[in-house]
Amino acid sequence: MNNVLKNLPKPFMVLAPMDDVTETVFRRIIADCSPPDLFFTEFVNVDALQSAGRTSAMKRLVFTAKEKPLIAQIWGKTPENYYKVAKELVEMGFDGVDINMGCPDKSVVKNGCGGGMINNPDMAKEVIDATKAGLNGKLPISVKTRIGFRDYDEEWLKFLLWQKLDMLSIHFRTVKEMSKVPAHWELASKTKALRDEISPNTLLVGNGDVLSYSQAQDLAKKHGYDGVMIGRGIFHDPYVFAKDSPWSIMKPAQKIDLYIKHLELFRDTYPNCERSFDSIKKFCKIYINNFAGANELRAQLMMTKTVEKSLTLLQNME
Repeated sequence: MNNVLKNLPKPFMVLAPMDDVTETVFRRIIADCSPPDLFFTEFVNVDALQSAGRTSAMKRLVFTAKEKPLIAQIWGKTPENYYKVAKELVEMGFDGVDINMGCPDKSVVKNGCGGGMINNPDMAKEVIDATKAGLNGKLPISVKTRIGFRDYDEEWLKFLLWQKLDMLSIHFRTVKEMSKVPAHWELASKTKALRDEISPNTLLVGNGDVLSYSQAQDLAKKHGYDGVMIGRGIFHDPYVFAKDSPWSIMKPAQKIDLYIKHLELFRDTYPNCERSFDSIKKFCKIYINNFAGANELRAQLMMTKTVEKSLTLLQNME
């Protein structure tokens, strides 16, 4: 088995899978700033990959060597499609496959996918077993989930641990809580005890409200976790995986230069508008923030319609 998970440092740092965020361009930007120990793709629908929408869905699986080690995260309804896609992902050169069983998006949950799987362990088992069969022991399998659907659900976490996964990532909120309350890190030691009892070889990763390298390390050591996953924290600091991030002392011009680099890489990666220009606008707040005139500049950038217009606006600031 190609199991890069076994070679990760302890505790290791993970870039969380985020829809329309952690695609190849942004992963390369983060890799140049300060790479995590493990990357995740944005989540990809297995049913779309086995349908007429395959061409579009495949674009979510593009990556370069700079983004390794890289876990492909998948979601969907049909076990057979999990099996087929898992077989493909082995051949595509990924370092593991993760099943999304925690997404709180209402449309996803309504279809019984993502966080909706928590309410249907029988389906979850079918999906896990189908993915394992497709991987055929060639890559590690993991699941990213939440602590429950409406409340903390110990039986759900026990169920997942009984599947003997290579890695389990737990976002310390329920599906219904979404991101509206602080993450329940006070449950971390409890879930770690469950792991030690049921499946001690499963790597355990915690997720939720982590904003710095030092915070991640402290949480991992306090609760005995193997790794910590950072999601929205990356919007506060693209160097968040650095032991000593320079972000807080970088000059506005340096941050603008990094956004220019991001825009140019986006333009060169998607020359035929394979990804909407609007999708990159969400990153503006990372770079154009906390300096005089930032609000006004950000408002102007959000009104632009093309990469070139944004680049012209930024270059005129220098």
